[in-house]
Amino acid sequence: MNPVGDPNILLQAEDLLVRRGGATVLDIPALSVFQGQVLVLIGPNGAGKSTLLLTLAGLLKFAQGKILFRGAPIADGGFDYRRHIAMVFQEPLLFDTTVFENVAAGLKIRGVGRDEIGRTVPEYLERFGVGHLTKRSARKLSGGEAQRTSLARAFVTKPEIVFLDEPFSSLDPPTREALTGDLERILRETHTTAVASTHDQTEALRLGDRLAVVNGGRIAQIGPAAEVMNRPADGFVALFVGVETVLPGRVVRISDGAFTAAVEGGEIEAVGHVRMGEGVLCCIRPEHVTLSVNAPPPGTSARNAFPGTIRTITPLGLFHRVRVDCGFELTAYVTRQSLEELRLEEGKSVTASFKATAVHVIPRITSA
Repeated sequence: MNPVGDPNILLQAEDLLVRRGGATVLDIPALSVFQGQVLVLIGPNGAGKSTLLLTLAGLLKFAQGKILFRGAPIADGGFDYRRHIAMVFQEPLLFDTTVFENVAAGLKIRGVGRDEIGRTVPEYLERFGVGHLTKRSARKLSGGEAQRTSLARAFVTKPEIVFLDEPFSSLDPPTREALTGDLERILRETHTTAVASTHDQTEALRLGDRLAVVNGGRIAQIGPAAEVMNRPADGFVALFVGVETVLPGRVVRISDGAFTAAVEGGEIEAVGHVRMGEGVLCCIRPEHVTLSVNAPPPGTSARNAFPGTIRTITPLGLFHRVRVDCGFELTAYVTRQSLEELRLEEGKSVTASFKATAVHVIPRITSA
């Protein structure tokens, strides 16, 4: 449940239902957006991220529930509420005029004077790296320049909340990287509250103070970014946030806060409070798995060490994904330097190891 009357909560949804064609597409019992924080909605395509974001922004009607802004329900139509927010879409929606006039549009609607517009607009154009494009027609902008203009137009009004609906998904990687960095910096500098949607985990971690994983129109998990990434609530969340090894097992031994779970093809040692015979999911992030060409030395802190054979090696930019068959499949990330130093290749025998504390354990319901 959300705290009642918490002054840090800027926006709050309660018992929110959105229906289309009689079918429920969004079901959110409770959700809070905190002052000065960035909440990032992540999830696969079609999960309901954009539907939730647009509903919170007052752009989609909901069938049931309420949305509170500073503790007060949003008025019908949301007109007054919309004066306090700004929206940035995936595709820039710019007027057929100059960059300056596009950025000034929101200020003019709010009745801001010409002198203040003349001072404020150039400041935000510079902040978003388009100060040199003041007089250029919006029709002549590149995709990145157009989105920078959209961002400047959103932030120049100094909104209490800015909503960003996958704003960089249509941009090429270098442009996306640069814009994400600029947005991250400006959000921190201005302490602007934001709600953003993305399916890019790196982008979510750079921008988000809190993450909400959306699946099937529901929030599967919400919390601080590090908690969601490292302590996923269920198997779906685990796989979505990059926990590439998720092994179902059953507790077969317990000793001093540690336990052993039998999984198909072997046994895994982990740490946690479990019951004998309990079904669990053992989740291991790939960056926590170490590969070596020799067995780990005695006394190593890695209580799990498994001989195996490399099945596949896939380049992922700065890292390579290495899948190892240990009787069960383990996935590790290694740098190019490690790949070359260890002479890793498909078919090679290696030892995959990880600490018992690196295993995140999720209880699972199993049939008798």
